[in-house]
Amino acid sequence: MNVFVLTTGRSGSTTFVRACQHMDNYTAAHQGKMNIIGDERLTFPDNHIESDNRLTWYLGRLDELYGDRAFYVHLHRDPKATARSFLKRFGWGITAAYYPGIVTRNPAYEDADNNVREDLRLAVCEDLVETANANVRVFLRGRENAVSIRLEDPKEKFAEFWQRVDAEGDLEKALAEWDVRHNANESGNGAFKLRDDRRTRLHYSRLPAKAVRIARKLPKFVADA
Repeated sequence: MNVFVLTTGRSGSTTFVRACQHMDNYTAAHQGKMNIIGDERLTFPDNHIESDNRLTWYLGRLDELYGDRAFYVHLHRDPKATARSFLKRFGWGITAAYYPGIVTRNPAYEDADNNVREDLRLAVCEDLVETANANVRVFLRGRENAVSIRLEDPKEKFAEFWQRVDAEGDLEKALAEWDVRHNANESGNGAFKLRDDRRTRLHYSRLPAKAVRIARKLPKFVADA
């Protein structure tokens, strides 16, 4: 059986995989194929658990490929807390894919530097969280091969999940993983700095090409002078 963990992200998906790695009859990975396109993106071996917040945008293809032959987990957290966690990483990862991306650029949302206005960043994160969770809720509506696990009190539902997928291994150690903080957010605005540094590197990387274009056009500029 294949298992897919559907989540917004920032809701314990790394911890879920750490817990599942105490199973003897399943493999488990966190975002194992997030850089792949085509059929291979969603092709996994039997008895594999895949936890990836990007799967919330692949639900139609998951249904076509696996349908009720797979088991689905909706891993979620208080939406406000999830959005605040995303805010600390704003402009990087899935938030950058959401805006500008899923939601295209809107001058009303941006400051003079074409970045999302500071007073609207949390609203964008909340919109991302609500959209992803709604996608999962609708996808799982009426499915019996699914369980909902809330990060704030995960152990009872995780133990239920363990039984429902006939997992073998050390459940006690698996449950203990939920007492450990995995992939916690760093404080501060590192995400903004990362984005700015990436733009700076990109800008300087283009300078040689720009210099070549200017040199090629220089004779024309001189002739027209």
